[in-house]
Amino acid sequence: MTTRLRNAVTLVVIGIICWAIAGVIALAVNADAKILWTCVSGVVLGLLGVRYTVRRERRSGL
Repeated sequence: MTTRLRNAVTLVVIGIICWAIAGVIALAVNADAKILWTCVSGVVLGLLGVRYTVRRERRSGL
């Protein structure tokens, strides 16, 4: 993996971790379902972002 790809993937993974932590905190404080689904959406979109970034790198070079 190139350095730029590592930086991009690292940034997206940090975002995924932040959304996951926010989701755990939201569960702990018994937050509204809208907040929980927002956290779940953030994690899912982050995972899609990692996949997209890696596929883009393989196809064209970032």
